[in-house]
Amino acid sequence: MDVTQRERGLLLVMIEIDPAYEDEFNRWYREEHYPERMACSGFISGKRYMALEGDPKYLAVYELESPAVLDSPEYARIAGPSEWTKELLPHFLKRVRNIYVEIDP
Repeated sequence: MDVTQRERGLLLVMIEIDPAYEDEFNRWYREEHYPERMACSGFISGKRYMALEGDPKYLAVYELESPAVLDSPEYARIAGPSEWTKELLPHFLKRVRNIYVEIDP
């Protein structure tokens, strides 16, 4: 059995946003991005953090039933960038997105 099919997963996303768009970015995250993910089957929880030092400034961590959730048709429907997302993407100065599988439950 493929390990990504049977183990919990974690999605980690770090973003550095142009300071001129920071308020809009935070509003987008609260009003659109986070609610969509929390409504998607397979997303267990999500938390967001702001760096006290270093960059990228913003970190979001999502616990997943399995990394395979990110290959689901339901996730594909929300992963395509919305108009609001398209407006913000050019202002992301740095973006790191990593997918993890739990190795020690």
